[in-house]
Amino acid sequence: QVQLVESGGGLVQAGGSVRLSCAASGRTFSRYAMAWFRQVPGKEREFVAVVGVIGIPTYYADSVKGRFTISRDNAQNTVYLQMNSLKPEETAGYYCAAAPNTGRLRMSEVDYWGQGTQVTVSS
Repeated sequence: QVQLVESGGGLVQAGGSVRLSCAASGRTFSRYAMAWFRQVPGKEREFVAVVGVIGIPTYYADSVKGRFTISRDNAQNTVYLQMNSLKPEETAGYYCAAAPNTGRLRMSEVDYWGQGTQVTVSS
């Protein structure tokens, strides 16, 4: 069992930055690839980024490459998502996820989800 709790969301202006954190409980955190997804009401949850068990490899959605950075600290059981140059259309709930594999994940490949944190980007 892995429990995930996200934090760091909030209101930011377009072009600004936000750092999301996801704290995991359970001794199996380091066995999982960790990912971030996002979801707008009425739309399917979409993959944003994933990081492998030792911090590599990383994969990103094309729309966030060069602006977002995913990282993890296995000693702290925490995964981060640094988001720069944010756009209003990136307003969404951001969800932390634990999965057995890396790659551009589908929702069906995720074993555990956090409850989500809202990021609102104002124009």
